[in-house]
Amino acid sequence: MSSTEQEKLKALPKKKFKILNLLWVLLFIAGLFISTNETKTDLGALFANFGQFADIFLQMLHPDWSYLGTVVPLLLETIKMAILGTAIGSVIAFIYSLLIARNIVKNKALTGILRIIMNIIRTVPDLLLGAIFVAIVGIGPVAGVLALAICTFGIVVKLFYEAIETIDPGPIEALTAVGANKLQIIVFAVLPQVMTYFISYCLYAFEINVRASTVLGYIGAGGIGLYLQQTLQIFDYPKTGTIIIVIIIVVVLIDYVSSKSREALMQ
Repeated sequence: MSSTEQEKLKALPKKKFKILNLLWVLLFIAGLFISTNETKTDLGALFANFGQFADIFLQMLHPDWSYLGTVVPLLLETIKMAILGTAIGSVIAFIYSLLIARNIVKNKALTGILRIIMNIIRTVPDLLLGAIFVAIVGIGPVAGVLALAICTFGIVVKLFYEAIETIDPGPIEALTAVGANKLQIIVFAVLPQVMTYFISYCLYAFEINVRASTVLGYIGAGGIGLYLQQTLQIFDYPKTGTIIIVIIIVVVLIDYVSSKSREALMQ
């Protein structure tokens, strides 16, 4: 390191080490040990059974490509579930976001109640939603679509209403001054500023839904996840490997295309 670089490092502002920082580190370490003890976590068991894991992994590395004809239609069903769930949830989130944005709706009581409802919906996990809808509408992709729609709503509504609240208030004030109604204000002052964000959030939700729809199949909510569970239960690991490889390829491709699309939108 040159003398010039050493002088620059010396010139950097240095913060004093506080006792509080040390207490936080000690608290974290204590919490780690207590959690390990309470949950009876035994990392040694993982290494003790590593040979079994390696055997399963090696079997998955020899996929049964004859099973591909069964996997592809199921994967297409999974993608269709993700598309439908994203579309339904995004439409509902679009309308709901306009109702809870406080620069659009001035009634704080109304927006407060609607936000509480939104937060309650967002706390429900997707697997629980899937199980509930399987109990209501039965096993199949309909339950998965409904669960994904609510998950999409929870993701998009949070991001979109915050984007609405950060827009430039100038166009809204100008249209209000000339007597425009609420619908005209939304169409001509709000949407032009936030539509690219909304589309970006929908694409982001779609990425998540493609992965989530695979997991939902485990509880009977349609898609390829159900067959993934079945192959694991009967220890048919070559077929499991086929499913996993196809899922990885499709998810990576969708994530790449979606990310590039969102980057293009935000430019």
